[in-house]
Amino acid sequence: MEKLVLAYSGGLDTSYCAKYLSAEKGFEVHGVSVNTGGFTVEEKKAIEEKAYALGVTSYTNIDAIDTFYHKVVKYLIFGNVLKNNTYPLSVSAERIVQAIEIINYAKKIGAKYIAHGSTGAGNDQVRFDMIFQILAPGIEIITPIRDLKLSRQEEIEYLKKHGVDMPWEKSKYSINKGLWGTSVGGSETITSHLPLPEEAYPSQLKRNDATKVKLTFEKGELVKIDDAADSQANNIKKLNDLASQYAIGRDIHIGDTIIGIKGRVGFEAPAPLIIIKAHHTLEKHVLTKWQLNHKDYMSNQYGMLLHEGQYLDPVMRDIEAFLLSSQKNVTGDVFVSLYPYRFMIDGIQSENDLMNAFFGEYGEMNNGWTADDAKGFIKITSNQNKIYQHVNQE
Repeated sequence: MEKLVLAYSGGLDTSYCAKYLSAEKGFEVHGVSVNTGGFTVEEKKAIEEKAYALGVTSYTNIDAIDTFYHKVVKYLIFGNVLKNNTYPLSVSAERIVQAIEIINYAKKIGAKYIAHGSTGAGNDQVRFDMIFQILAPGIEIITPIRDLKLSRQEEIEYLKKHGVDMPWEKSKYSINKGLWGTSVGGSETITSHLPLPEEAYPSQLKRNDATKVKLTFEKGELVKIDDAADSQANNIKKLNDLASQYAIGRDIHIGDTIIGIKGRVGFEAPAPLIIIKAHHTLEKHVLTKWQLNHKDYMSNQYGMLLHEGQYLDPVMRDIEAFLLSSQKNVTGDVFVSLYPYRFMIDGIQSENDLMNAFFGEYGEMNNGWTADDAKGFIKITSNQNKIYQHVNQE
């Protein structure tokens, strides 16, 4: 029997793959799940039990939360990355780390085959296949759902035929949870005009009071919440637990998929949206005009390339080096107020705050130059447009 590693989530598609590839194709199937922040202890146990019931030879759950943070999430924070100014790349960012961990596991056990349950209509097939092909071109990729064009009902009937009669009723909403946010899909998101209803979101409003929270950044990373230090990943979890009680961070993203069609997905990402806005506010106080200017377009490129599955291109390491360098002075406290369904950035406090310069106060007083200096500067600054207007008079 040939060894095959299956990217296993416990859902219908990957459950079909586990049974089909072991019972029909005779593979020695090794199921692997990669935890990037989406599994509870109880869920991991249930997924493992289901995997063995489906006939896998072994099952492994890889904890990659810290890896996900240090390899991807921190650069999304450094870059204030929101795809189309909306989406913090919650799920798409996870898939890259999951694919890398799975292919590393396949190499470790000497597997010649690797499989996943993606269909032929989404982004994940591209992300998984590209990572697998780049890192292990000699390992063959098998994708039964995509290749056989199976419907959900066909998968259920096959499993029942082989004695697997689990409750496969499709929930009304598809939820994918991770460290950097939760995606929500439903019948409304395949339309262009319907919003997701309140009950579609996994976190419901629990608090109606207002509260204030202090976020402490050190070189761009969130190191403390209300002066309590913890790991960066744990701080994200803690802020998410707090802000989700206010039903903060809900939205619907519409964007272009890798395969060229439009896609619409709901999400809730309280911690990511607060962290990005708080971090960006701190940056606007401590970075120069040109640092901020260049960061905008480079960060946009980083987010786009990550979304498109191009994580392994060396340009990503180049952009990461720039983003890391830009965080040298991004240290200080950001004060945030939380309210039902919204938050506000109240202000910042930092030793690196460029508003503290003695040269002048915007709109008030100039201490570092004279009135004549200002007049001369303005005159020279206008030269280019003076010339243009003179040459191109209509």
